[in-house]
Amino acid sequence: MAASSDPHHQCAPTSQGNRPPVPGRPTVHLVLLAVGTLLFALLTWQIAADGPVRRLDERLGRALSGALLPRPLAEFFADLGNMTVALPVLAAALAYTAWRGRRAGTHRWWLPPLLAALAMAAVPALVVPLKAAVDRGAPPGMDGTGYYPSGHTATATVAYGAATLLLLPCLRAPRALTAVCVLVNLAVGLGLVVSGYHWPADVVASWLLCGGLLWVMSLGRSTRRSSSRTPGC
Repeated sequence: MAASSDPHHQCAPTSQGNRPPVPGRPTVHLVLLAVGTLLFALLTWQIAADGPVRRLDERLGRALSGALLPRPLAEFFADLGNMTVALPVLAAALAYTAWRGRRAGTHRWWLPPLLAALAMAAVPALVVPLKAAVDRGAPPGMDGTGYYPSGHTATATVAYGAATLLLLPCLRAPRALTAVCVLVNLAVGLGLVVSGYHWPADVVASWLLCGGLLWVMSLGRSTRRSSSRTPGC
């Protein structure tokens, strides 16, 4: 019997639930990572060299300090970036997804929790040397140096972001959780600036830096899911 010439037949999935890969998607992700890395490098250079961006950032920080939000609410938002608040959220997501994946017999169920834990462990390894190298001074009312990038923002970004990435495959409406994660991180950054704990660029730098960590984690999760027919949760 001659092979079928029907193009729809030739392009059909070979197994139930498998779809052909979407061309260009890895390229888009790599471009976004490269853009974020470049922006972080440029921002760090401007802050370290006392460039015009730093002066603009400090004017903006002084204008926002004590504005927009009541002080108690701003401090509450800032406290969401504390390790004592953010790490238990990530730990709960790690434990839940590991338990669900192992119970379901998911292929390499341990990989996403491991990547999330490694991403969180990388935060101090990256942030602490950068703080020492840039040695940025404090906003008005605060003492000392080492404010760039923001450790609270980095902790919140990776902890809540990694928890969200872990839980997305378990949910029927993942967009709601993604929106909550974004809003929480925006609230943390705004709270830190309005409370006078950080300059705006400190917050933005941590978002750019930790976005790369979450990208690596999401890449590993996507690779695992594409190599297995078993759902993540």
